[in-house]
Amino acid sequence: MTFLAGNPYENRVVRTIAFVDLSGFTAHTQNNGDEAAVQALMFFRAATREVCARHGVRIAKWLGDGAMLVGVEAEDIAEAMTELSNLVAESASPLPLRAGIATGDVILFEGDDYIGSVVNLAARLADIAAAGQVLAPKDFVSAIMVNTQALPVGALDVKGFAEPVEVVALIDS
Repeated sequence: MTFLAGNPYENRVVRTIAFVDLSGFTAHTQNNGDEAAVQALMFFRAATREVCARHGVRIAKWLGDGAMLVGVEAEDIAEAMTELSNLVAESASPLPLRAGIATGDVILFEGDDYIGSVVNLAARLADIAAAGQVLAPKDFVSAIMVNTQALPVGALDVKGFAEPVEVVALIDS
């Protein structure tokens, strides 16, 4: 096997990454059984596909009861995540969503995966989000975001990051 000369990953691309999952899925499965788990997943995946398609957001990969999403425009993912969270909250779904979003330079790894600190931050914010909450770093928000509001959460300790991260909760306007 030959390897490319130099570092093929030295060039980064700007992307917005989101992680979203069903909050309480493990307990729901334990308490209600496999059929209930499958029904919850089917609804989650169908809703995610529909909302992401409407906003031009790509589902990079499914992660059991969650997904990694990728977009070029931060506002598109912000709108998709707040819409999806509201859709699930207003449905008969027994499980709310939680999500984390971050934007910046990422490594496009082997042409179909994204890695780097932005990806890690989005994943960690999803981990610490409360049920029904969409978290992002404070600097994620820009003046061009007209359909998304940011509510201050404060500085949070985020696993893997040396300094606390100023975080906001995103809601639709």
